[in-house]
Amino acid sequence: MRRRLTAAALSLILAFASSCQQAANAAAPEHAFNAPAPARKAAEGAGLKVAVFSGGCYWGVEGVFSHVIGVTSAVSGFQGGAKSTAEYEEVSSGTTGHAESVRVTYDPAKVRYDQLLQVFFSVIADPTQLNRQGPDTGTQYRSALVPQSPEQAAVASAYLAQMKASGVWKAPIVTRIEPNKGFFPAASEHQDFMADNPGHPYIQFWDVGKVAALKKMFPALYKASFTRG
Repeated sequence: MRRRLTAAALSLILAFASSCQQAANAAAPEHAFNAPAPARKAAEGAGLKVAVFSGGCYWGVEGVFSHVIGVTSAVSGFQGGAKSTAEYEEVSSGTTGHAESVRVTYDPAKVRYDQLLQVFFSVIADPTQLNRQGPDTGTQYRSALVPQSPEQAAVASAYLAQMKASGVWKAPIVTRIEPNKGFFPAASEHQDFMADNPGHPYIQFWDVGKVAALKKMFPALYKASFTRG
C-alpha cells in the first residue's frame, strides 16, 4: 500500500531532519509483504548467534528487530567498507562501500535465522528497490544480507531463490548476499533511536508502521518491550 505525502507532512519531515536522508521523493510506503514461510530452516545449534542485515535507514531496521522475541541485541552500524570510513557523514556520501546496517544477536532456540529473514522481507525492507529504501537513496541504503556462517549463507541463498519463485513481488528482487567485511557500530546517538525518540517525524512516518506490522503479522514473534543494543 502506498500513500502520497501531504505538503504538511513533507514540511514536517524536512524540518526535523537529523539523520537518514529525508523524503527524497514524495511517495511514502507503508509496505508489508506476505513473504513466504522459509522452506529451508536454519540449523545453527545452541548458543547466541549474530546476523547482519542492510535494509535502508538503520533506525527502523533496529527498531523492528528490537521487538522480536529471542533477539538479545540490535546495534546500528555499517558494513561493506573499511573501518576508517565507517562514520555517518562519510557513509552518507555514498562513496565508501558501506551500507547502513544492523547487527542482530539472537537465540536460535527462540527465533531462527530463517524466521528473521521472513520478518526482514515482510515488514522491514522492500527487496525490489535498488540502492534505496523508502525516502532514502544511495548505495548506503541498499538491501543486503551478510551471512556470518556457512549455514546462514545457505539459508539466505535458499530463501532469496524461494522469494523470486514465489510471485509475491512483481518487480525483480535485487537484494544481494554480500561478503562479511566487518561490522562497525554507529555513534551512540544512533543507537536505540526509536526507543529514545518515539516522536521523531521520521520514526513516526516511516517506522512505527513497521513495528505495528510485525505485531499483526508475526504475533508469536512479537514482544512489546524494546530490547536495547
